[in-house]
Amino acid sequence: MDTPDPQSLDRYHRQMLLPGFGEAGQKRLAESTVLVLGCGALGTVAANMLARAGVGHLVIVDRDFIELTNLQRQILFDEQDVEDSLPKAEAARRKIARINSQVRVTAVIEDINHTNIERLAATGEHGPVDCIVDGLDNFETRFLANEVAVKHGIPYVYGGAVGTVGMCYAILPHTESGDSPWEKAGRATPCLRCIFEQAPPPGMNPTCDTTGVLGPVVSIVANYEVVEALKILLGEYEVVNPTLLSIDTWANTTRQLKVARAYEVGNCICCRGRSFEWLAGQYAGGTTTLCGRDAVQLTGAGENRLNFEHIAARLRSHGEVKLNNFMLRAQITDMNEPFELTLFNDGRAIIKGTKQPARARGIYAKYIGA
Repeated sequence: MDTPDPQSLDRYHRQMLLPGFGEAGQKRLAESTVLVLGCGALGTVAANMLARAGVGHLVIVDRDFIELTNLQRQILFDEQDVEDSLPKAEAARRKIARINSQVRVTAVIEDINHTNIERLAATGEHGPVDCIVDGLDNFETRFLANEVAVKHGIPYVYGGAVGTVGMCYAILPHTESGDSPWEKAGRATPCLRCIFEQAPPPGMNPTCDTTGVLGPVVSIVANYEVVEALKILLGEYEVVNPTLLSIDTWANTTRQLKVARAYEVGNCICCRGRSFEWLAGQYAGGTTTLCGRDAVQLTGAGENRLNFEHIAARLRSHGEVKLNNFMLRAQITDMNEPFELTLFNDGRAIIKGTKQPARARGIYAKYIGA
């Protein structure tokens, strides 16, 4: 098989026929960097389509590994990835390399939080990125993404899907200087906190764990996100949708919610007040109950790299242990209850078999250490 020419634009011929693209637009995409936050249902579809569109650099960040239940909707993964216990970001990087070798993918296996999101989006070796695309599963991290977008003047495309319902909204943030290209074009939009002032209390917001999720609705929302991202990357701000799209695929309804006045009539603490509470870590916690899983993630469990070989030797007396360069997974029975303990290189741990943070912390302390 012939190796694709790394400079050729032939594969994008049908796309370059479209208004706003052409050869100049395609080259602009090739010079762009997109940060994909989360590589689950939304993130895999978005990363797949951005890569096929020829976006030159994708930074894909995800904390988790692939499970069999992911395959119903997370389109970049297959059964071999489950067998190999690959982290989602790394599996996505490998798959995209086979889809489009012209695209550079940086896989970041980290939990997205207030300590690293600015480095990922704006101040580190990958930043400032040209656009942030939402592949997240909780409002807390979305508020972080929103604040880094507003603070650093980076467009952010929000998306969410649960059950049969999904939403998509492109944020072209109001900046402190007011001289962004979208502001000069009169196309700035309210930020996420203009519309959702506070994150829903724990247990009050539907999740895929409690409600389920229809695979096609995820794909629909993620593809809407990619369309908006491509408009932004091409500088076609006049055609970016200024409304919040809400769809229910089972009830056959589509609504365009007019939110433009939320910036004018509100007193948003973020984009008007320039206060970034989430980035400051005011709401940071050490545990997260994971969407779609009977599991709890522990962060801050250890700041140093873990010695997987040493830990595996200790845990094998308790059950099956698998490890690779990215993670260690052990099956443990504690007080006649089965648990799956997964450790990552950055010190995070996921305890599967409980939704109780206290129980998860107890398992970690007992089998790994305080």
